[in-house]
Amino acid sequence: MFENTADKFRYELNPGERIIWSGQPQQGLMLRPGDAIMIPFSLMWGGFAMFWEFSVVTSGAPLFAMFWGIPFVLVGLYIIFGRFFVDMEQRSRTYYALTNERVIIVSGLFNQSVKTLKLRQLTEINITNRSNNKGTITFGTSHPMSWMYISGFPSKYPVAPSFEMIDNARMVYQKIQHMQREGI
Repeated sequence: MFENTADKFRYELNPGERIIWSGQPQQGLMLRPGDAIMIPFSLMWGGFAMFWEFSVVTSGAPLFAMFWGIPFVLVGLYIIFGRFFVDMEQRSRTYYALTNERVIIVSGLFNQSVKTLKLRQLTEINITNRSNNKGTITFGTSHPMSWMYISGFPSKYPVAPSFEMIDNARMVYQKIQHMQREGI
């Protein structure tokens, strides 16, 4: 994976800066803790919207009533199915790098954005490790309600930058700690 993702950072590196590690988040369909709430809600919303639209169409209601339900059906389809595809596509376009100077996150669904954090200025680094050796390294603190954004809804709550669901998260975390201790 290193050769594939390292190329994504060649224009982001400063003179003398070198990549220590690079990777991507877990690919494919991924369920998150917020889905425990979102899946039942999306099924109720989407189910009711489709039932209502079907009832309006089959009852011969005015054209306005038929059009009124379409946005609700579309939102229902997005929160039932679409958000998973958007999340998969977003993660497929996200790349992480740890250099001897910085943490770099390149991502974006429609436009590419680059987030960099200097290793020497990182004060809070958290790791959540799973038994399958994947984990998330979070740089800073997130608002307690930021899980809503992660569940596929835009949110006004800030989400801390992170290396989300990466392979060998503990090893990457230890490299970050080592470089901070050594002042590299």
